[in-house]
Amino acid sequence: MTTLAMQTEAQVVGLTTLCDENYRLRLSCAELAQQILPGQFFMLRKPDCSDPLLGRPFALYDTVQDETGQTIGVDVGFHVVGKMTGIMEELTPGDTLELWGPLGNGFPTVQADHLIQVAGGIGYTPFVATSREVLMQKKYGTEINRQRIQAGKASLIYGVREKRFCADMSDLSDIKGLDIQLCTEDGTAGHHGLVTDLLLAILTENSGESKIVFTCGPIRMMQAVALLCANHNTECWVSLETPMACGFGACFSCVVPTKQAEDDEWDYRRSCLEGPVFPGRDILWEQM
Repeated sequence: MTTLAMQTEAQVVGLTTLCDENYRLRLSCAELAQQILPGQFFMLRKPDCSDPLLGRPFALYDTVQDETGQTIGVDVGFHVVGKMTGIMEELTPGDTLELWGPLGNGFPTVQADHLIQVAGGIGYTPFVATSREVLMQKKYGTEINRQRIQAGKASLIYGVREKRFCADMSDLSDIKGLDIQLCTEDGTAGHHGLVTDLLLAILTENSGESKIVFTCGPIRMMQAVALLCANHNTECWVSLETPMACGFGACFSCVVPTKQAEDDEWDYRRSCLEGPVFPGRDILWEQM
């Protein structure tokens, strides 16, 4: 898939709290919004700010339409963990951010009976767009760079450490037919256990049903998901949250160890350029 990356300024439209220290930021940037695909990302930085000097990567949460259906902006979900997200937590409508993108490769245009999305923490944010594409037939990108993800049904398995970290899922309430399954490690909400418990149950039911798994979240969670999928001969795609500096492949700060198709050799791939979405079977998880 090919999209044309651009550098521009985006105006803050609003900031919404999703849960404890997690937010959804809405930006007005029509040109980028009309290009970006589910799973792609963009870099953000505060103009005239030297700390942090470099931009930070953020995945697409969803695109925003006006009353006529015209795509006019993007939403981004973030968790406050450092200086840039600390700045973003204080943004107000009318503030301006520097933005460049769309960057990276998004989720592949797959087809299956059942799309299973597995998320941990803030890693659920890329699945707002993928769920809407599958179940609401919402269009992203252009006719040139996108063929819609197709599945008869979709599930979202969402895991957090405890109830207070569970995001407000009301943004997904308009997606009819999306099966959302919550689990917490301490048992304070939903299933008491891990996302792999719920994933295993889905993978082992309806044996005649074709299934594909997308996953995003903590690295060891994705490793466990990818291993479980491999053991059940199920295609799995992982969206990595690899730290990066430039976003377009120049600095090699976001490299990921991956297997080579031809032999038993391996090499590094740039998450910002060849990713951030990779086949789970290709990642050398023990080296991550």
